Amino acid sequence: MSNLIGKAKMSNTYDAIVVGSGISGGWAARELCLKGLKTLLLERGRNVEHIKDYPTALLNPWDFKLRGNVPLAYKQNNPVQTNVSDDTDMLFFANDQDHPYIQKKPFMWFRGYQVGGRSLTWGRQCYRLSDLDFEANEKDGTAVDWPIRYRDIAPWYDYVESYIGVSGKNEGLPHLPDGNFLPPMELNCIEKHLAQSIKNNHEHRLLTIARVANLTRGWDGRGPCLNRNLCSRGCPYGGYFSSNSATIPAAMATGNLTLRPFSIVAEVLHDEQADRATGVRVIDALTHEVTEFYANVIFINASTIGTAAILLQSRTDRFPNGLGNDSGQVGHNLMDHHSSAGAFGIHDGFEDRYYKGRRPCGFLIPRYRNLSATEKNGFIRGYAVQGRGERQGWKSTSPNIKGFGSEFKEKLTKPGPWTVWMAGWGECLPYYDNEVQLSTTRKDKWGLPLVEVNFSFKENEYRMMDDIKETCAGMLEEAGFQQVNAFNYEKPGGATVHEMGTARMGKDPKTSVLNGYNQMHAVKNVFITDGSCMTSSANQNPSLTYMALTARACSFAVNQLKKGNL
Repeated sequence: MSNLIGKAKMSNTYDAIVVGSGISGGWAARELCLKGLKTLLLERGRNVEHIKDYPTALLNPWDFKLRGNVPLAYKQNNPVQTNVSDDTDMLFFANDQDHPYIQKKPFMWFRGYQVGGRSLTWGRQCYRLSDLDFEANEKDGTAVDWPIRYRDIAPWYDYVESYIGVSGKNEGLPHLPDGNFLPPMELNCIEKHLAQSIKNNHEHRLLTIARVANLTRGWDGRGPCLNRNLCSRGCPYGGYFSSNSATIPAAMATGNLTLRPFSIVAEVLHDEQADRATGVRVIDALTHEVTEFYANVIFINASTIGTAAILLQSRTDRFPNGLGNDSGQVGHNLMDHHSSAGAFGIHDGFEDRYYKGRRPCGFLIPRYRNLSATEKNGFIRGYAVQGRGERQGWKSTSPNIKGFGSEFKEKLTKPGPWTVWMAGWGECLPYYDNEVQLSTTRKDKWGLPLVEVNFSFKENEYRMMDDIKETCAGMLEEAGFQQVNAFNYEKPGGATVHEMGTARMGKDPKTSVLNGYNQMHAVKNVFITDGSCMTSSANQNPSLTYMALTARACSFAVNQLKKGNL
């Protein structure tokens, strides 16, 4: 019997295990496999193969029964899933009924439970953090200091950008470092007009095209982007970066990857005598069968809230409050950018101009608040403005058009005025009481405790939102826009889909979970490189930073493994 057990364990043993196949998990799998490690990649959802499993990618609106709309009854039963998706892409978003969670306060937790995770549906914006961000906590006395600075991660930003392909324009801003970019996409005429107005009126502001992982030319066997702007359906052309189109195929090509979908990680196994993790316990999502897998190195990349849940579920005598939770910080310091406040305006010029295609990105006005220690605006940190200029189409103009027949149709086909919508993507501070915990009374259908999310924006974020409204409206008015409307949608946490911070990096094991290499202070062979590792949120879209941190941590982990330190 012991011989059979030994053989079974051997067949379930790998050099490395990666939990989660999204943006950071896909990168971990690629890097570890390229470095020669036999790697098991675990995904709780179904398999999605590039091209083959994008069934809606090439469909027209009339190919959908309700033209892409979702039946009201389904929306009522799945309000989170359908808040951000419709019938064209909701197959890549987890539904509320099968995957419930508890909102102590309103919080939108959007999940992609399939191979590739949310790399199939992300916004693709790629911006580097700078030392303005890495030094912020220390300088203003918030939370704990980052254990790294820009110089530590800059080569890894280079490495990641060179692989995924980021189109954009270098602008020479120290607080938004330049990168290795493919040719930028082009601003349209109304955006160029706004950019010139901002340049004329504000010395320290500029408007530039977004930096996005959409390929403006063929890159590493993928792309180019065809300007369809249907990215969230999956791109059969590989026109944007995803785990499915890039990192997972690269890992597979090494012969070192084993991909196992429908695998829900219930806990990380820990050997208290050796003081190291030995593997993971997995529940089959379909059969509920429980299996254990073993490895020398474990990367947990289940997304910020998912990773926190796994750590909190992994309780032993050594870690009664969750794996590696000596500091008591696991699950706390949850952050998400706010993107509720901004302004909209209409311009009555450029009536002889239009554009072609559906550009899959907007523009960016990089951070212009609190760039110096002497600047005071009633809040700390800052925001960047993202937006888009376009001509109104029939959906916007039709409510004001009267008539019927051919004359009515002709009016519908005539484009409306030029408009600009823009909003601030603002930093959220790391508050200890914004947290993820496990329910003590409710469980999911696999017997695991439901996640409880308790999150709210606070005074600093709301003061920032007021400033965003004022400055966005001001820039539009200066550029000659009419009917300028400053807004605040008052969206709840999670709505920007940038959740992070529940297993933060830090210098001191007493106040943080991970060190400067994303290595768990208390369990040296466990690494976490998804959003949960973030010590502060900055204002930049964070996925590029996750990828760079992952590549860096994999290099460190393999070197440590070779030295016998893991």
